[in-house]
Amino acid sequence: MTIDTFVVLAYFFFLMAIGWMFRKFTTSTSDYFRGGGKMLWWMVGATAFMTQFSAWTFTGAAGRAFSDGFVVVILFLANAFGYFCNYMYFAPKFRQLRVITGIEVIRQRFGKTSEQFFTWASMPDSIISAGIWLNGLAIFVAAVFNIPMEQTIIITGLVLMLMSVTGGSWAVVASDFVQMLVIMAVTITCAIAAYFQGGGVGNIVSNFHGDFMLGNNLNYVSIFVLWVVFIFVKQFGVMNNSINAYRYLCAKDSANARKAAGLACILMVVGPLIWFLPPWYVAAFMPDFAGQFASMGDKAGDAAYLAFVQKVMPAGMVGLLMSAMFAATMSSMDSGLNRNAGVFVMNFYSPILRPQASQKELMIVSKITTVVLALIIIGIGLFINSLRHLSLFDIVLNVGALIGFPMLIPILLGMWIRKTPDWAGWVTLIVGGVVSYIFGLAITAHDIEHLFGLDQALTSREWSDLKVGLILGAHVIFTGGFFVATTLFYKGLTQEREAEVNRLFKNWNTPVISEGEEQQNLDTAQRSMLGRLICIAGFGILAMALIPNEPTGRLLFLLCGSIVLSVGILLVNASKSGQKQIA
Repeated sequence: MTIDTFVVLAYFFFLMAIGWMFRKFTTSTSDYFRGGGKMLWWMVGATAFMTQFSAWTFTGAAGRAFSDGFVVVILFLANAFGYFCNYMYFAPKFRQLRVITGIEVIRQRFGKTSEQFFTWASMPDSIISAGIWLNGLAIFVAAVFNIPMEQTIIITGLVLMLMSVTGGSWAVVASDFVQMLVIMAVTITCAIAAYFQGGGVGNIVSNFHGDFMLGNNLNYVSIFVLWVVFIFVKQFGVMNNSINAYRYLCAKDSANARKAAGLACILMVVGPLIWFLPPWYVAAFMPDFAGQFASMGDKAGDAAYLAFVQKVMPAGMVGLLMSAMFAATMSSMDSGLNRNAGVFVMNFYSPILRPQASQKELMIVSKITTVVLALIIIGIGLFINSLRHLSLFDIVLNVGALIGFPMLIPILLGMWIRKTPDWAGWVTLIVGGVVSYIFGLAITAHDIEHLFGLDQALTSREWSDLKVGLILGAHVIFTGGFFVATTLFYKGLTQEREAEVNRLFKNWNTPVISEGEEQQNLDTAQRSMLGRLICIAGFGILAMALIPNEPTGRLLFLLCGSIVLSVGILLVNASKSGQKQIA
C-alpha cells in the first residue's frame, strides 16, 4: 500500500468516526435534517461554503484555470456575490422561516399542489447530479491510484451513506467544517509553494500562455461581458431562494445565520485566488504536462492541479490532496442526500402517506430513505460509468440544469409579490420548462449567427457562454413575466390559505433569538467535540512530516498541520471558557 492510499483510507475512517460521534445529537426529524436549528455560525458557514464546492474545483475548474487563466475566478466571485446578498438580507430571513425543509415554504406560499410539484421536480435533478459528481471523482481517482472505477464509486458512496445515516445533519455539517479546514490548509500550502516556485504572482502571470484575463477561444469580447453579467444574476437567484434556504435553517438564530453567510462570502472571495495559483503555475511553466495523463483523453487538462502536486509538492501530499477532493465532493453530495431525504419524508411521506406518523416512525423512515437514496446515487454513478462514451447523461444533466432555472422564478418573486393565485407556482414551472426547451435546446448557434449576421462563427466557448445568457434572459422576461401576469387572476384565497400565507410572512419578518442554558450547553458541546476532532486531524497531518522528504517538504506538512491544529486548539479553549461561564 502506498503512502497516498494509506492517507485516503485513514481519512475515510475519520469521516465515518464523525458520523458515529455525532449520533447522540439526533433525536428527532428536526435534528436529523437541520440540526434542530441549534448550530453555531462557523459550522453553518462552512457547510454553506462547501455546498458550492466539489472535486470539480480541483479538476474541471482547475483545467479551465490552466487554459483560460482568471476567467474561472468569476464563477466563484459570483458565488461570493450571492453569499454577500445572503449576509445583507436573505440569510436571517431564511432562518426565520422556521421550517425543516425549504419545500415547506412552497406549501405555505402556494399550497399543497405546488408543494408536490416542486418536491418531485427538484429531487431527480439533484440525485442525478450527485451520481455524476460521484462518477467524475471516480474517473480521477482511478487515473491516480489505478483503482477500478466501480470499486471507487461503491466505496465512496457507502462511506457517504454511513456518515449521513448515523449522524444526520449534525454529522454532515460537522464533517463539512473539518473538510473545509483540511481543504483550505492543503490549498494554502500548495499556493505558497506555487508562489515561491514561480517567482511570485507577477512572474507567473507574465509567463502564462495565452490571454490571462480573458482566456482563449474568444472572438467577441461582448459575449464574455454579457456572460459575466448573466453569471452574477444567475448566482443571485440560486443563492437567494427559499428552496436553498436549507443552508441556514440549521443556524441557532438569525444573527448566527447572518454570520454564517459572511463567513461563506469571505471564503469564496479568498479561496479562488488560493486554489488556482497552482494551475496557473502549470500553464506558465509546465504547459505540456498533459502527455503524462493520456489515459484521461480530452480531459487531461483537468489534471493540472494533480500535476503540480506530483511535481512540486513532497511525497504524501497527493494523498492529502485526494482526501481533500473526496471531502469536497462528499460535502456536496451528503448535503444533497440529507436534504433530499428531508424533502421526501417531510413533504411527501408525512403529509400524504402517514399524516399521523410518530417522531420515532419518521426517524426510521428518514434513515431508510437516506440509505435508499444513497444506493440510487451509487447505481446512477455505476450506470453513467458504463455509458461514459455516450452523450445520454450529458443531455439529462443539461435538462436538469434547464429545469433548475424556472424553479427559481416563482420561489424568488413569490416572496415579494403576494397577490397571486396558488396555481401561479406550479403553472409558472411548466411555462419555464417550455421556455427552457425553446431557448436551451431548440435554438442553435447557427440560428444566432444567421439572426445577427455575424462575420465570424461562434466558438464552442462563446456559444456555451451565450446559451447561459439566452436561457436566463428568457426566463427573466417570459417566465418571470408570466408569474407577474398571474396577479391579474388573483381573486383572493380561502380563509385557511390566507392565514397560512400571513403566518409565512410574519415568520419571515420575525427574528429568531436563541438563549438559555440548554443552548449554551449545546454550544459548548459543539466546540468541544469538533475541537478535539480537528486536533486529531491536525496531529495526523503534522505526523506526515516524518515521511522521507526534503526539509522544505517536511516544512510544508508542518505548515499545513499547524493551520488545522491551531483552529482545533482555539475551539477546545473556547469550549472550556463556555463551561466556566455556565458553571
